[in-house]
Amino acid sequence: MEYEDKAGRPSKPPSPKQNVRKNLDFEPLSTTALILEDRPANLPAKPAEEAQKHRQQYEEMVVQAKKRELKEAQRRKKQLEERCRLEESIGNAVLTWNNEILPNWETMWCSRKVRDLWWQGIPPSVRGKVWSLAIGNELNITHELFDICLARAKERWRSFSTGGSEAETEDAGFSAADREASLELIKLDISRTFPSLCIFQQGGPYHDMLHSILGAYTCYRPDVGYVQGMSFIAAVLILNLDTPDAFIAFSNLLNKPCQMAFFRVDHGLMLTYFAAFEVFFEENLPKLFAHFKKNNLTPDIYLIDWIFTLYSKSLPLDLACRVWDVFCRDGEEFLFRTALGLLRLFQDVLTRMDFIHVAQFLTRLPEDLPAEEFFASIASIQMQSRNKKWAQVLTALQKDSREMEKGSPSLRH
Repeated sequence: MEYEDKAGRPSKPPSPKQNVRKNLDFEPLSTTALILEDRPANLPAKPAEEAQKHRQQYEEMVVQAKKRELKEAQRRKKQLEERCRLEESIGNAVLTWNNEILPNWETMWCSRKVRDLWWQGIPPSVRGKVWSLAIGNELNITHELFDICLARAKERWRSFSTGGSEAETEDAGFSAADREASLELIKLDISRTFPSLCIFQQGGPYHDMLHSILGAYTCYRPDVGYVQGMSFIAAVLILNLDTPDAFIAFSNLLNKPCQMAFFRVDHGLMLTYFAAFEVFFEENLPKLFAHFKKNNLTPDIYLIDWIFTLYSKSLPLDLACRVWDVFCRDGEEFLFRTALGLLRLFQDVLTRMDFIHVAQFLTRLPEDLPAEEFFASIASIQMQSRNKKWAQVLTALQKDSREMEKGSPSLRH
């Protein structure tokens, strides 16, 4: 006021809020502090019982907050320990694969020690090498053959972009149907391949590599051409191998009986695979099998997408790669064992669903699948029915064409 008088400015009257604040004998720092403070002088005092009750509530809040902080600290510590153990385990596994297994592949790959290590998942740094060795190269494809097929594919793309004649297309050994199904579809499907990663889309670092492998394969196997689903398989291989080696693994992988049956849409053989699957489905999960039968849920509704993309579209990528690890070890049988593992993992949920909800669930699986629980579920599946293994059941069904067409395997009777 003295300053204002000297400055010749009238002082402002205090606001009503300031008056109220002046009357307060305390300045609460938080709602927690408000519980502990006595009431202002202009209000009736707290009864002793109420004050004691508020103090107890405050103390309980402090105790609960400390418990939460301790629990969170323990959770972070546990996560850190788990991460350290995982990194140490991966590091040890990498040394074992590089120093012991890969240099002695022919003699060690089928040993119990290697199979057990394989089940735990192959370290990413050696995964591509192990996959290449496990898939093999029965087709004897070379890097030079890849270059030749890729050159042919590029020539065809140029021809189509400039509106090449139908005669030119047929001279190159491809029909109009090949061009429509194999080239145009490739361009569309590349942008749909792992869209969340943004690495296979136009302008992404792996777009041209994926385009090259699929185009080269179309020229290498014009009788098969490009089929939807192939892009996911090629993409997973590209993430783990150089382009020429990815092409070699891709071509050999698609040449396996199961993949060839599906990608060439051999209905008879596909029905045989479905029938064999149902034998082991009924053996392992009789309650769920009966529920599926009651609701007319046939294997083709969910299996086709899983088999076509080798689970790479249906499962999180890291989990799909672990499935690929064991698939490269055990072959096609593991694809169907994985399907049964998924059904077993969710059987309690699925038995309460109707046809529509089961189909929706299985075609869009949960994104937060617990890896260890999932693989434990797969491990519990027995791939033996009436003392017959997968290959024996499949062979028997192939011989029994009549029962195969009915989709009711004679092995059940």
